[in-house]
Amino acid sequence: MPYKILEDEATADVAFEATGKTLDELFESLCLVTNSIMADLDKIEHKTKKEISLKEKTLEKLVFNFIDEIIFLKDTEMLLFNKCKVKVREGKDIYELKAELWGEKLDYKKHNLGVDVKAPTMHMFEVKKSNNEWKVHMILDI
Repeated sequence: MPYKILEDEATADVAFEATGKTLDELFESLCLVTNSIMADLDKIEHKTKKEISLKEKTLEKLVFNFIDEIIFLKDTEMLLFNKCKVKVREGKDIYELKAELWGEKLDYKKHNLGVDVKAPTMHMFEVKKSNNEWKVHMILDI
């Protein structure tokens, strides 16, 4: 798996690490781990496609706002996703993200819900590359 939940790290929140060999893979892992915290990914069907476009000056801000957008879609449109295709381009002083996410509206009878994620936090937030792999460490407020 390209991510893991760090159960013993944050008692009132949820901590995770997401990884990817490329930035595209990293952001796809971020999408999956965020949604896996909120619901059982195996129960989500591909009934809805959503597109996200973001531009930020730093990679850290792009990661943070991408997670925030996924949570926003859950809160405002009741959408959960289990498939993500992401393209990240690094330009001069800017990062651009284009993402396609597939999933469906939350159905309390069908989906095994996890916790209600409220927001990403800056506490212990880190984006780094080592040994040809990108890694994000993040804590989500629940």
